[in-house]
Amino acid sequence: MSDANVPLPDRIEGAPHPRETPRLIGQGVAEQAFLEAYNSGRLHHGWLITGPRGVGKATLAWTIARFLLATPEAEADSLFGDAPPMPDSLDVSPDHPVARRLLAGSDPGLYLVRRWGAGTTDRDREKAFEEGRFSQDIRVSEIRGLSSFIHLSSAEGGRRVVIVDAADDMNTQAANALLKMLEEPPARTVLLLVSHQPSGLLPTIRSRCRELRLAPLSPPDIAQALAQAGIDPGDDAAALAELSAGSVGEAVRLINLGGVKMYREIVGIVGSVPRLDRPRALKLAEAAATRGAGDKLDLLLGLTDLFLARMARGGALGPPPEAVPGEAELIARLAPDARRGRAWADCAQAIGARARHGRAVNLDPAALVLDTVFKIQQTAAG
Repeated sequence: MSDANVPLPDRIEGAPHPRETPRLIGQGVAEQAFLEAYNSGRLHHGWLITGPRGVGKATLAWTIARFLLATPEAEADSLFGDAPPMPDSLDVSPDHPVARRLLAGSDPGLYLVRRWGAGTTDRDREKAFEEGRFSQDIRVSEIRGLSSFIHLSSAEGGRRVVIVDAADDMNTQAANALLKMLEEPPARTVLLLVSHQPSGLLPTIRSRCRELRLAPLSPPDIAQALAQAGIDPGDDAAALAELSAGSVGEAVRLINLGGVKMYREIVGIVGSVPRLDRPRALKLAEAAATRGAGDKLDLLLGLTDLFLARMARGGALGPPPEAVPGEAELIARLAPDARRGRAWADCAQAIGARARHGRAVNLDPAALVLDTVFKIQQTAAG
């Protein structure tokens, strides 16, 4: 079974796996910070890679792993006393043997920890999938498996790299086991922890790692990252850049689920007030209520929350850059000042609470969407 057939928590549907991404885009500051630490000769054993979802954290982890496993450790030449030149980039040729092994999931110097199986090769993870060993968290057994990996690979020499993606998924026992490893780090081993919400990790884990914080991508970087992934956004490039908040992962999700078209519908329905376009609202609600449309419902609720947040900010600061045609005019009309902006902020809070409750009690999706639309209509009416 190929890796492509195994549902993995560290892959975004429709995009290449981070290990298949040849170049990290838009995160030069973080790359340079790691490279400076490497060239200083004082490379830290634990690195916490943080930032919003979808901005390249896993790609950076794989880039670092590829670099460390492919770059010989600096040792002075025994005859002349000259050290090899310091690298000025984390890039590794795709033809390098390490790059090929990592792409095949077979490099013995790497250990990957994630939900649904951990190990050094794809076969380890495929076996977990075949045996149905699914879990919503990373368990202590998957961290303890590192011990045998480190002892076995240490006999072969060279560096070892461990990627934990995502560290947020560790349960309490797993987190404590990893903490012990960070407190007593194995020689010539670098641990790379990917975290979307580092505040949820043990403070002692955070304190024993050096942080690399990744920033949201600029619109040109979003377009470049999508092009590298072989994804053509078509006419929606500007809208994707605005709605994704600088996350290429979120941009891919918007493309997969028709998010830009959905946002246009939200803007159009709200723009019809005070005489609400009920047939249009009903059609949107019915689309979210179809069987298997759970992801679309979640996206619809998320985009509604984003729209309301943009309305609130528009009242306080003026309309933001327009995501879809007509949005700026609508925000200027319905949120002309700070007072109306606060009203929209209150609306967002109320709708968010209703949506969370509705999802928790399995409220009919169509009813949940219509309830949201009517609350927006009420707020628009003042």
